[in-house]
Amino acid sequence: MAKDIKKVVLAYSGGLDTSIILKWLQETYNCEVITFTADLGQGEELEPARKKAEMMGIKEIHIEDLREEFVRDFVFPMFRANAVYEGVYLLGTSIARPLIAKRLVEIAQESGADAISHGATGKGNDQVRFELTANALDPSIKVIAPWREWDLRSRTQLLAYAERNQIPIAKDKRGEAPFSVDANLLHTSSEGMVLEDPAVPAPDYVAQRTVNPEDAPNEPEIITVGFEKGDPVSVNGVKLSPANLLTKLNELGGKHGVGRLDLVENRFVGMKSRGLYETPGGTIMLVAHRGIESITLDRGEAHLKDELMPKYAELIYNGFWFAPEREMLQALIDKSQEFVTGEVTVKLYKGQASVIARTSPFSLYSMDLVTFEEGAVAYDHKDAEGFIKLNGLRLKTYAARNKKAGR
Repeated sequence: MAKDIKKVVLAYSGGLDTSIILKWLQETYNCEVITFTADLGQGEELEPARKKAEMMGIKEIHIEDLREEFVRDFVFPMFRANAVYEGVYLLGTSIARPLIAKRLVEIAQESGADAISHGATGKGNDQVRFELTANALDPSIKVIAPWREWDLRSRTQLLAYAERNQIPIAKDKRGEAPFSVDANLLHTSSEGMVLEDPAVPAPDYVAQRTVNPEDAPNEPEIITVGFEKGDPVSVNGVKLSPANLLTKLNELGGKHGVGRLDLVENRFVGMKSRGLYETPGGTIMLVAHRGIESITLDRGEAHLKDELMPKYAELIYNGFWFAPEREMLQALIDKSQEFVTGEVTVKLYKGQASVIARTSPFSLYSMDLVTFEEGAVAYDHKDAEGFIKLNGLRLKTYAARNKKAGR
């Protein structure tokens, strides 16, 4: 197989693991390696990755700012669905992988590469997400997953390989890392080492993006989030691009300790894992979006969306962003968002984001119908009697049968 690979595009962070993979690909496949580094808002300087790739002899280096595309075309569509995995997880890592994999495939096609490669381990979900995306976008592309091929099984072996091949090792990489972090504009994810035992509370220092709710300001902060057709477009009356809007909400939420989650989840590959997630801006978006939907969606629309949401979330978590069933669900969800426009007022306080007001030019809420005073719209209380009788008919029949049977 190695002889078939002449050029490969590697998802490259510039860190120890992907730098070792870069060298390993050159040695094992004797091929040209192209590196691709995506800026998804992880908050790290990416130029060092370019310099490191150049130092390792890479001629074609791609470093791309994908923050706006990430939020506009991946995060926002997902949030229109109010997607949460297993009831709580806002899918921050899951939604980033299809975009990275999409660009890997596109660069491979543009450069005439035979394969793409990633640094996901054989125990995690990311290998599935990268490879299912590649399958969906280019069935002919080969995928190289070094963690499933090489014989480097321990941290000691990785460090020894790096030293043997003169791959720079950051000083803190020589020690035992307390945990690993994945970050993008939507969230940070911390896993491993000090977090592996779910019976032990996560140390305070693990948090990357949020203050401890107990240390958050003692005064609440009131903000407004504006929506157009289901997507947030403004904060406190100021129109912002998708990436800038999420950045602003991250800043506001992080200051008040909003969006922390300590979760034991079920991985697609069959094991449970524990992680600490921080999604301050996303948490505010979700709360605000449900707030605006509460006055703009019909009951049937809202309840159907809630029924479909777990399936939609699971598809994203499992790597099926480009699958036809996810696209079918997206079309339904987007149809529901035609009138989800307006403004939501949210209170941020000590780790909580709470809706306290909402308004929309397309509101279905009728003061005349719900008021306890005499309203302009006629509602005859006597109409409820027939409604209850019809809905209670089957219950009476059921109860009569049970009574006859002596139950």
